[in-house]
Amino acid sequence: QAMAAGLDVLLEKPMVMNAREARSLIETRDRTGRLLVVAFNGSLSPQIRQAVTMLRSGELGEILNIHGVAWQSWNFHTQGTWRQQPAISGGGFLFDTGAHLLNTVSDLAGEPVVEVAAWLDNRGAAVDILGAVMARLASGTLITLSGCGDTIESCASDVRVFCTEGILRTGVWGERLEVQRQGDADLVPVEVAPSHGAWEQFMHVRSGEIANPSPPEVGLRMAIFWDMIQASAARGGRPVTLAEVEGATAGTLRATA
Repeated sequence: QAMAAGLDVLLEKPMVMNAREARSLIETRDRTGRLLVVAFNGSLSPQIRQAVTMLRSGELGEILNIHGVAWQSWNFHTQGTWRQQPAISGGGFLFDTGAHLLNTVSDLAGEPVVEVAAWLDNRGAAVDILGAVMARLASGTLITLSGCGDTIESCASDVRVFCTEGILRTGVWGERLEVQRQGDADLVPVEVAPSHGAWEQFMHVRSGEIANPSPPEVGLRMAIFWDMIQASAARGGRPVTLAEVEGATAGTLRATA
């Protein structure tokens, strides 16, 4: 409605609950010609933007594996709130704090997930509290993700991208960026520009100073990933394909620049 009224929109994460809603949102954006930026900390961070640049440039070689993990004392702090009501929240830990994990990995991957095997454990709640995911990208790159929403008091993450010419380490919120190249003894911090924050980034995009770092196309890729995770988990972890879940082809989800 905001875009239809002629407004540019900075949309809180996750932008939708499923791929159908994501496609509808993109159609509205295209029809109205308005700007739509999704407020994901990771995609809006200079660390993730630099990581994407390094990966797309080929300086680290071919991407072989992506591994991500997020953990938090989420269950305790969200009991009795809307976050554990699936009709409102769209999911549990893996779609709340874990949405940052799904989005950042989708952004780094830059291409569609075509096959997923996943397991979700509600631990007696109405929504997922624990999750384990294995996935394959269109290029063949393998992904493993783990989410634990019932830890001791904590909230943290780790994301690693293993390439033929190096290893990249970051976090789901873009809280760090490190790289280890052939011959390096360990990971080395990568210097990036200071973060401007979500609102400032939105204004920079709106003024034409920078390209949209968090477009709804990345949100669509993440929403499809979440649909596939739920479909596999509902089948006890049986692998599901993109065609099975969406009846679509990977070509409709081409990577954004």
